[in-house]
Amino acid sequence: EPKLSSGTSTVICLHPSTTKQGKAEHLCASSSVSVDQCLSQFSLLSFFFFAFLVKRALDKGKKDKMISLLSFVLFCLTFANNAYRAESLHKVFANPGGNVTLPCQLTRNTGLSFGGMGTRIKWTKIEDAFTEVDVLVSMGFHKVKYGRFQNHAHLREADENDATLIINNLQLEDFGTYRCEVIRGMDENIVEVEIRMQGVVFPYSPRLGRYNLNFHDAEAACLEQNAVVASFNQLYQAWKGGLDWCNAGWLSDGTVQYPITKPREPCGGTRAGAGLRSYGQRDKANSRFDVFCFTGGYDGQVFFVDQKLTYTEAVQACQDDGAELAKVGHMFAAWKLHGYDRCDAGWLSDGSVRYPISRPRMKCSPTEAAVRFIGFPDKKHRVYGAYCYRAHQ
Repeated sequence: EPKLSSGTSTVICLHPSTTKQGKAEHLCASSSVSVDQCLSQFSLLSFFFFAFLVKRALDKGKKDKMISLLSFVLFCLTFANNAYRAESLHKVFANPGGNVTLPCQLTRNTGLSFGGMGTRIKWTKIEDAFTEVDVLVSMGFHKVKYGRFQNHAHLREADENDATLIINNLQLEDFGTYRCEVIRGMDENIVEVEIRMQGVVFPYSPRLGRYNLNFHDAEAACLEQNAVVASFNQLYQAWKGGLDWCNAGWLSDGTVQYPITKPREPCGGTRAGAGLRSYGQRDKANSRFDVFCFTGGYDGQVFFVDQKLTYTEAVQACQDDGAELAKVGHMFAAWKLHGYDRCDAGWLSDGSVRYPISRPRMKCSPTEAAVRFIGFPDKKHRVYGAYCYRAHQ
């Protein structure tokens, strides 16, 4: 059985059945090194351990045991080399009600196989660090789907190595991370795929400052920034993705809410825990808050003009390049959906100055990936560059 030796970070397996990814990776995940390092240590220690046993058998002149051990060593090393084929996390984007394809393929790494043994495919949904929900299990002609996935999930099966999962009519609870395990003989592949909602939610307040928008003003403000007022489901998904914002904003159903992932006293206290804090329905004409906008992306290019410009000069610089000054929605979509990263503050069309950081580093948002907000400076200041947006023709 697998054992995790005290004071070390190494998995030692004494039987080939224990080399299955789930068991070894679980133990490795509990150690102080990465899973890949841990598994590499496993292979190396396995070699030395069994080499020691071979030498011991030779010293005792037990040739039969030596032959058995040599065969066993070859088996274990081959298995250890091929069993762990976990790939990096893939990300796919989709919208509620749409269809999504989660790619997974078996990569043939060795010619060794067990005669007549078919391909085993298992898909699970990772709810948290300790919980996985079964989605589908397939072994040859036998397929079992579980729970709510029975009616809207199936395998594509384009060829004998294809374990791709297709989910139809996506529901809110379908978004998240899935794991594919596919095994045939001595070959095994493990892939994780995250389904993210297509688009990005962002908080918005105008030049006038915090809490100055009634519901109708909020709708207009989002439209001006290439977005719409976000729905509850969109804000909920953004919160699950890590959005934390302490200012309350309008949602499309007329409620006012705000997402908290790190409970703290200035933002509703710590007793309520993480979640969406709600003020409930508010008077659309007279109540004033910020707004959460949602943009589904864009069909074009966001780029930076690296010059010191006033606001008016920034507008002209973009026009000279066949573009327009980018909207706040363009900036957030470029950052969230395309990984746009630039440590230079620049004008946007609403008169604000911002910059997108996808790779946190010193002097450029050291603690988190974010669109950094400088403010609404005097438009006559010749201090910042310009972020432009050029639509594809």
